[in-house]
Amino acid sequence: MPIEIRVGPPVIIASQGRTFMVSDQSGAVDPVTAQGIYMDDTRFISYYALSIDNHPLHLVNSGQLTFYASRFHLTNPTINLEDGTLEAQKLHITVNRTVSNGRILEDLDVANYTGKKVSFLLELTIHSDFADIFEVRSQRIVRRGQMVTQWDDQKKLLRTSYDNKDFHRAVSYCILDNVPASYSNGRMCFAIDLEPNQHWHTCGEMLLEDTVKNLPSLSGCSRNTTGATTPTALEQQQARWLSLCTGLTTSNNKLYRMYWQAVDDMQALRIYDMDISEDIWVPAAGVPWFVTLFGRDSLIVSYQCMLLSTGFAQGALQRLAEYQATERDDWRDAQPGKILHEIRFGELAHFHRVPFTPYYGTADATILYIIALSETYRWTGNLELLKTYREVTEKCLDWIDHSGDLDGDGFQEYKTFSTPGYENLGWKDAWDAVVYADGSQVNKQPKALCELQGYVYDAKLRLAEIFAALGEEARSRELYQQAITLKQHFNQAFWMEEQGCFAYGLDSEKKQIDAIASNAGHCLWSGIADPDKAVRTAARLLQDDMWSGWGIRTLSAANPAYNPFSYQNGSVWPHENGLIAEGFKRYGLINETNHVVRGVFDAIEHFEFYRPPELFAGIQRTGTFDFPVLYPNGANIPQAWATGSIFHMLSTILGLRADAPHRRLYVNPTLPDWLPDIEIQRLHVGSCVLSLRFWREGVKSCWQISAIHAPRAEDMIEVLDEPGPTNSSRGV
Repeated sequence: MPIEIRVGPPVIIASQGRTFMVSDQSGAVDPVTAQGIYMDDTRFISYYALSIDNHPLHLVNSGQLTFYASRFHLTNPTINLEDGTLEAQKLHITVNRTVSNGRILEDLDVANYTGKKVSFLLELTIHSDFADIFEVRSQRIVRRGQMVTQWDDQKKLLRTSYDNKDFHRAVSYCILDNVPASYSNGRMCFAIDLEPNQHWHTCGEMLLEDTVKNLPSLSGCSRNTTGATTPTALEQQQARWLSLCTGLTTSNNKLYRMYWQAVDDMQALRIYDMDISEDIWVPAAGVPWFVTLFGRDSLIVSYQCMLLSTGFAQGALQRLAEYQATERDDWRDAQPGKILHEIRFGELAHFHRVPFTPYYGTADATILYIIALSETYRWTGNLELLKTYREVTEKCLDWIDHSGDLDGDGFQEYKTFSTPGYENLGWKDAWDAVVYADGSQVNKQPKALCELQGYVYDAKLRLAEIFAALGEEARSRELYQQAITLKQHFNQAFWMEEQGCFAYGLDSEKKQIDAIASNAGHCLWSGIADPDKAVRTAARLLQDDMWSGWGIRTLSAANPAYNPFSYQNGSVWPHENGLIAEGFKRYGLINETNHVVRGVFDAIEHFEFYRPPELFAGIQRTGTFDFPVLYPNGANIPQAWATGSIFHMLSTILGLRADAPHRRLYVNPTLPDWLPDIEIQRLHVGSCVLSLRFWREGVKSCWQISAIHAPRAEDMIEVLDEPGPTNSSRGV
């Protein structure tokens, strides 16, 4: 039996909506790191530490209870007190912490196991820097405004405020119950006298305040019988979430745990103040760096999570439509019809020192908007969605055909017009992400990446379907022909015969960017690849220089620019592997599909709590007892499209394709040997709710409906085998 090796960053992250806390494993916040308490792109707390008579506490054990709650068990070192020596490990200090929107509640408990009476000071030190998240990330923090700290002895409240003109932030820490507390030398102090085996307790609440938010304090201390600070409102909210999500059972225990952790993490990534309703939500891109609305990320996550719920898609479509650009603004890389890249609310954005108000520097979000709208329609069958977003869609299409095609040659190119804008505007947006086969940078814009062409091909086919549904047959035929023409031109211009793979892209002179990169796999996901070229591309992406054993690398290990520790030049991204795996399945490459899914799932099984990071290093897997290597510069965990890749890859294995407008669900299960059985429960297709069971019989994958319900007979969904070659068999 091999030893299970768990891989994870040495931090604990608790989050709820836009509020999150990143601490070390003892619950402290180290001021020389990016740890802290954040809300709305501002770090409110940059240092947090508990001590006894100025002696740091020692960690015994810690862990997360849920995505919003954590627990820390601490003890004392040897301390010389006024009345004698306090021997090490004689006090047990427990911190239970809960994060909710704009506030953090914590219970502090101390137990005395010295066998005698002991008196000491428990001290809590809290410092604020109110740094903008961009400056924290770059480690270039500049103090601009004025900070004031006040202690109210009567209310037992410590408040620190920061003001820079009309930009305001403040944080308050209030003691909620009746224990003696004082403040001196930058610390809150609790004078504690404990008899043998006696316990001491207090509750503290931290309130985060911005320009428009001034949250009221809770009325008193809240704790349950176990001592965990899990307010009933949060528990009810979590139960409501679980009732709305598709369930899963399987005999594969690791997959079972992986799935339900992903369900939990997707709730953690909801931006609650952007929710449309109880069942229509907006996902943040990731914690800690991307707790905000993104274009590309939100739309890909929406697509990935159709198996789970269409709630994210419906929320993302509405919120992104509200920010669709209406005019050209080069500072923000905006053109009419464009969908945003990201929006920020910190100090730098407030004073327009960065263009993220919002920033539109992305070449793919506008195209992906159409794909997400189409997929949502296929799963819901809601024709009103198409009517509601008709104008938004028209503006997206106009942007694709004009601003997205800079030279009118039919291909998508990108170019930044913003002084601080990104060099690369595809999903690989690192400054050094686009290289030639010799490792040199493709520095000159514009650049026409291969995946962008595939996205447009898919989007126009879907638009043809959308306009047909709206009764506009002539428009539908026109868009269909545009897609077919694009496919023909693409397969001629981007194919590299000698390498057996699609080029990374075309440079500013329309010469092939000849590097072997994972982007080529997107061309199978979109369907733009000719079948023979798709088969050869898949084989190329699974060669040793691209296949890490844990997934497909972003860049060939044979490229001089390859670095397994880089952000996008050799790392492995779960979300991209999910897209590529679906592309393989699309072309009937079943073994290749399952090979990719198995590699990524093997990696996820090694990560703590089965939580996939945003990315991990592309270090080669060496054998059964190996484990994946973390990205050294801190990947987001949880991260939305990494988490969403679990739902996406499961959907791919099961071959789920919804056609709710015609009241159908197609399935094409191709279960690998490590997944002998699986049941998905409460799957929503249109207004029908059904459960499906899948299992293997030898090498054949079988399925049957285990439950189905529709409000009316005419809403009932018919479940069918996917047309075409398949190794699946309908169960009796």
